[in-house]
Amino acid sequence: MEQFATEEQQVEAIKRFWKEHGTAIIVGAALGLGGLWGWRYYSEAQIESKEQASVAYQNAVESFGTEGSDTKVDAFINEHKDSGYASIASLLAAKQAADAGDLDAAASHLNSVVTFAQNDEMKALAATRLARVQIEMNQLDAALSTLSNVTIDAFAAEVSELKGDVYQKQNKFDDARLAYSNALEKNTNNPLLQMKLDNLSVAAAQ
Repeated sequence: MEQFATEEQQVEAIKRFWKEHGTAIIVGAALGLGGLWGWRYYSEAQIESKEQASVAYQNAVESFGTEGSDTKVDAFINEHKDSGYASIASLLAAKQAADAGDLDAAASHLNSVVTFAQNDEMKALAATRLARVQIEMNQLDAALSTLSNVTIDAFAAEVSELKGDVYQKQNKFDDARLAYSNALEKNTNNPLLQMKLDNLSVAAAQ
């Protein structure tokens, strides 16, 4: 750093420095403070938005089974479709629709989760449930296509089992046997899987 012999020289140097760089410093400080304020505003807005979504979700879920609940839940899902709350509400709405025998509505809700959920596990859960609905609707090729997009290891056994269900309905018994066997390797303590595998010979003979 340059050394100065007198205080006057130091003052003159400061004046020159401020004249040359003062505007940039002020602008930089303003931008910095503006950025800080902007980030705080953004964070507070995000928190407020999540709190509002939480309240709206609670109200929508509590309306299940009441008159006009479908419209209320659908409105919530459409308004918050990019949020985790919408995905959970869609899963609940899909279950309710499936229990009521409305498989088209169930498939629609599950497709929404597969499309908009930001969490891979949530997408996989919705996809496996969607495949079950598609199998029930005899949309077998669609079910296989849905299952092909589930790549998370935790769902591997369920995916193989559902593929076995599809292949059995398609009378592809060798493929079904392989799929069920793969599922059993990953989930050895599933008596239902073993039963499905054992019943393939009977189904093939019919």
